[in-house]
Amino acid sequence: MAQNLARREELADAGLRVLAAQGARGLTHRAVDREARVPQGTTSNYFGSRDALLGALGSRIFERLAPAPEVLGSVGRLPPTLEQATAYLQDIVARTTRHPELTLALFELRLEAVRRPALAEILRATLERNYTLDTEFHLQAGLPGGAQEVALLHYAVDGLLLDLLTVSVNGRHDPPGMVRELANRILGASRSRPPA
Repeated sequence: MAQNLARREELADAGLRVLAAQGARGLTHRAVDREARVPQGTTSNYFGSRDALLGALGSRIFERLAPAPEVLGSVGRLPPTLEQATAYLQDIVARTTRHPELTLALFELRLEAVRRPALAEILRATLERNYTLDTEFHLQAGLPGGAQEVALLHYAVDGLLLDLLTVSVNGRHDPPGMVRELANRILGASRSRPPA
């Protein structure tokens, strides 16, 4: 059966909604068929195994969460200041919370990957590729900090997103303010240290 890209993306998007709403246990080919409102068996024609479906969902999340070209362009044109880095981080948090089902689905995939070695391999490659692109972009744009600070920001933003989208530690949220504080503490501190 010839596959078309639009249908594949439609099924992956439906799969992400199922994964976010029902968790990995609720993600079946039939559940995706129902969510996408397509004939039974359509999802299995596009994704022949559960691992293939889960892997495709991992790739699709990053396609949908990618920054708009104008955001990347503005970071490259503006002076590389702490304020510019903070604005870019705030855009990341805004994008990932604007469609919370995508970020929740990513958390679900990461948890499922702990139990599924084939998925772990696929997801690790996707995460590493995106992390490398983020790091290269940060360094090429001349933003404050280096590779270590980018890693720390990833860890901090992941924790913030987990708190924003799941059961909160304290329920007091000011995402832009929290991101500003993270940037100040991580990137601001990097400016006072001599280069390694």
